[in-house]
Amino acid sequence: MISVQADQSNPGICEYGLRAMKLREAGALKMKNRVTAISLLCLLWGASCSSGGGGQVNEPENVAEPENAMNRLANETSPYLLQHAKNPVNWYPWGEEALKRARDEDKPIFLSIGYSACHWCHVMEHESFENAAIAAVLNKHFIAIKVDREERPDLDSVYMRAVQSMTGSGGWPLSVFLTPDLEPFYGGTYFPPESRYGRPGFKDLLTRVSQAWNEQRDAIRKDAANIVAALARDSRVPASRGGDTQFREDDVLEAARSFIHSYDQAWGGFGREPKFPATGTISLLLRAHATSGDESLLRMATGTLQRMAAGGIYDHVGGGFHRYSVDRKWLVPHFEKMLYDNALLAVNYLDAYQVTRVALYERVATETLDYVLRDMTDAEGGFHSSEDADSEGEEGIFYTWSREQVVDVLGENAGADFAEYYGITAGGNFEGKNILYLPRSADEQAARRKSDESTLYRKMAASRKRLRIARDSRIRPGKDDKVLASWNGLMISAFARGYQVLGHERYRKAAERAGQFIEREMFVDGKLRHTYRLGRSSIDGYLDDYANIANACVDLYETTFDTKWIRLAERLVAIMGDQFWDDEGGGYFFTSPDRTDLIIRSKPLHDSSVPSGNAVAARALLRLWKLTGRTEYYDRARTTIGLVLPTLRRSPGAGTHMLCALDFMQGAGREIAIVGRPGSEDTRRMLRAVRLVYGPNDVVALLDPQGKDNERLRDRLALLRDKQMIDNRATAYICENFSCRKPMTDPAEVGRFLSSGASVLRAQK
Repeated sequence: MISVQADQSNPGICEYGLRAMKLREAGALKMKNRVTAISLLCLLWGASCSSGGGGQVNEPENVAEPENAMNRLANETSPYLLQHAKNPVNWYPWGEEALKRARDEDKPIFLSIGYSACHWCHVMEHESFENAAIAAVLNKHFIAIKVDREERPDLDSVYMRAVQSMTGSGGWPLSVFLTPDLEPFYGGTYFPPESRYGRPGFKDLLTRVSQAWNEQRDAIRKDAANIVAALARDSRVPASRGGDTQFREDDVLEAARSFIHSYDQAWGGFGREPKFPATGTISLLLRAHATSGDESLLRMATGTLQRMAAGGIYDHVGGGFHRYSVDRKWLVPHFEKMLYDNALLAVNYLDAYQVTRVALYERVATETLDYVLRDMTDAEGGFHSSEDADSEGEEGIFYTWSREQVVDVLGENAGADFAEYYGITAGGNFEGKNILYLPRSADEQAARRKSDESTLYRKMAASRKRLRIARDSRIRPGKDDKVLASWNGLMISAFARGYQVLGHERYRKAAERAGQFIEREMFVDGKLRHTYRLGRSSIDGYLDDYANIANACVDLYETTFDTKWIRLAERLVAIMGDQFWDDEGGGYFFTSPDRTDLIIRSKPLHDSSVPSGNAVAARALLRLWKLTGRTEYYDRARTTIGLVLPTLRRSPGAGTHMLCALDFMQGAGREIAIVGRPGSEDTRRMLRAVRLVYGPNDVVALLDPQGKDNERLRDRLALLRDKQMIDNRATAYICENFSCRKPMTDPAEVGRFLSSGASVLRAQK
């Protein structure tokens, strides 16, 4: 947010007025509704500052403690909402009870949106929502609603866009004031209890907003309606359909090469601090390198992966990645761990390992997946959402070490060796403690010790294990243990890919078990639910849930070759089409038309911290098209990609996952059918030959020649039609560019052919 300090030389101008003028001068308000945002800021200025200066805000006449020790959040399952159940604020969950009360009493709504692992959400709770005086103001003048953004991403998306339009930025906690008709008229992120950091004090702000509502209600309603209208205009996709888009052969390659301008040559990643894992960009670069042979694309991808794996953003003791790095060098992370980051990054490292065969990428992928198995897996088989940044009231204390602590665990000699390896010093690199990182490359470390890399790695791994055991005795960060279908879809895909690439049976079991859990617990009345916790599935699924689980089902099929996963994937895309497809404009809406509590129905075409639902839907449809031969899947995917392609030509970073889907649609994919007895040695060797090769656009199907229902299977999966086993040996049929090679029974020959495929395709281009 743009922070503006009060002008002490002119006490008649308060913070709101200054903020409005600064926004106007800076040109920060670019959307059509941002003139309205300025007028609302000025309206608050006039309502709150007409007497000159900020003024002393009086407490409400009847300051009282809440009637009950627990507010209405006590019956929710979200860990984030339950964290606020004992606040003196009379919180409501989002629902008809709260919305009806706002309408009946004509009171404004204060909407607070956050999530369990959000550091500043905890800060604002402690400072303001646990403050009885501030709670009294909220309870008297507003209907206070608390929302977990991970449970209601639809609400979060709409009101985040509104706040960004009013202030020029956004974040969490998201604090929004709404009319009883749910239209936003003012908002921000974190507000301190008293004015500081150039931000208005929350207690004063509440009274000023209430005063403005009471004195200028009609003007606020009018301007809020204008904001909603502008948001609706900006959310519309241009009318041109994907079928009318002129796709170009070099779209993907040009987009990939454009990232050279933002690539950090020294430290990897894109742009400067703070740095987020650019998972979609890395996927795009690896794909474009595979078909073009452009080594600069590979260097950008692997340079970023290497720097992240060496930095503090990676948890060297327990495995897995933190959310982002606050600095350019990937050293100091924001310590929360999100399921989706670790799912997407595990796939990045698996892909890089397939391309390069560098052991580092295998190790990081393995340690990341093992972290999720150990610390983020629900007893029922699903995967938990996140781990907090804070424990014991302090950010990062669980993950950081003093040199003395390391020596206490490892002993003087091993501790000193470990400290040198991981950059641990007596003074520390983070608030007097140390974030573990690798100040030197593996070969430099080995040369300094006159050792080889593998021996040194095993030695450090043993020390890391001892430190992890010691660390586990500390108070752990809080965990959000709800299971989200969309994020679980990403993680199921990661475990399935982990089994395919690395062959570890534990990853196959984890992927299958999670898929079975979703099928068993998160389908209610034939529809997918979004969230599960404590035996309860709730909230109708969003586009992301259907798309990510459908794509995961294809991964499960290619892992197990159990056709029930293809049946489930097709069932999901059928519901997706019925509930979310836009018959007029093409593409998928984020929500079904049944949602009556939304002021805007959005169509997500651009990535956020996770791939856009439309990008994942397009990829799942294309994979199903290749496996089943059903052209309607291709048609919908092509239309969806075409909607956003003009934008991606201007701003590739907005939709790297959609560009990966475009690469699949246009690219060098192969359809691989294997006929062989499941579990036999020759079939295993054939599958291993296929899975060792990086082929992001390949699809693989398996036919058991002794299967009981082969005719029906061939009817469902067109790729398996007319395929037979030759000479009683597992046989591979490889097709590309609408033509098929002769059948092959030698796994080595299959591996050589697939490995040479990229160079052949580059020559064709």
